[in-house]
Amino acid sequence: MYNFYKMKTNFNNFSITLLLLISVIFFNSRSFANGYRGIKTIVIDAGHGGKDPGCHGHKNTREKDVTLAISLKLGRYIEDKFPLINVIYTRKTDVFVELNERAQIANRNNADLFICIHANAGGESAYGAETYVLGLHRTDAQRKIAERENSAIQLEDDGGEKYKDFDMSVDAIIGRQLQLSVFLDHSIVFASKIQSSMKKIGRKDRGVKQAGFLVLYKTTMPSVLIETGFLSNHKEELFLRDTANQSLMANSFFKAFKQYKNYYENGVVSSEVDESNEKVVNSTDYGLNTDELNDDKVIFKVQIETNSIEISLKDTKFKGMPVWMYKNNSLFKYTIGAYYTFKSANELKKKMRTEGFEHAFVVAFHKKERISLEKAIKLAEK
Repeated sequence: MYNFYKMKTNFNNFSITLLLLISVIFFNSRSFANGYRGIKTIVIDAGHGGKDPGCHGHKNTREKDVTLAISLKLGRYIEDKFPLINVIYTRKTDVFVELNERAQIANRNNADLFICIHANAGGESAYGAETYVLGLHRTDAQRKIAERENSAIQLEDDGGEKYKDFDMSVDAIIGRQLQLSVFLDHSIVFASKIQSSMKKIGRKDRGVKQAGFLVLYKTTMPSVLIETGFLSNHKEELFLRDTANQSLMANSFFKAFKQYKNYYENGVVSSEVDESNEKVVNSTDYGLNTDELNDDKVIFKVQIETNSIEISLKDTKFKGMPVWMYKNNSLFKYTIGAYYTFKSANELKKKMRTEGFEHAFVVAFHKKERISLEKAIKLAEK
């Protein structure tokens, strides 16, 4: 197979800059009919299919069958609960779909979310579920998983010839992360909710991870790839091939989707969080002043911009607002507002979306370090 992971030295800064420019133009061209900024289209991708069976279990359970069953069940849950959402499947039967086409189905339909479902293979003792977003693998195991899933290109009609010059080097993946930085943040939020939801049904939580999956590289919206479990583990195989457990898994993904939908559209972090007692810190537009901040307390802010290069806080794009910048994963991220309650920050987030910052979202900090919103709300309640 082609080695997408070799280092390339000819991926220059001009290429990254060009990609960033194209992405900005594309992202800003997305329309929101009648002012609706919610989730309208979801693409569910059942991994493998047709002549590509994926990995096998001891009882010859095929990955392509498990992924299709879970995908169809998840789609039905969403269709039944949210009939206005357009659910698109990359496949609904046992057919082969090229990796590039799976991503293009999502891109052509301007999907708001891409959910790719797979099953894993490893040692016989390996078990549990993990969810991936696009990024650099940190372990050899993560690299091997991406290579295995990417190897489906060898079954395409041209034997993967169309990908021979495709760059999945470290530099290229970093460049793509920069290009899709806002969507990557949302991908991580959704992936975290998937893992939390699976943990509640008794699945071992192997965490949110990053790797160079070709199908994630090609999509231009928040995208995740879920490894539901290990068919190489006999007990896991029995769990995954059971139709009742397939429904259980699909329902856990659906619950994660509902929480993500609430988070994205309404700023609701979790359906289980009661924020009825929260009060606005004060009457100013942006909450607390800098000299009022207490580093021992959780601070909620609204992130409005992410960029690979540092921007002046007085740049006209910030419209004279009091902007605060922090650096994370080699990216410069810009926020406004400072509150002790999520509810107050969320109100500002809604306002920012109406003023042109359509991808604004709430972030949280504790002792000057960014933390997850779920953790922040728990700490704030204490």
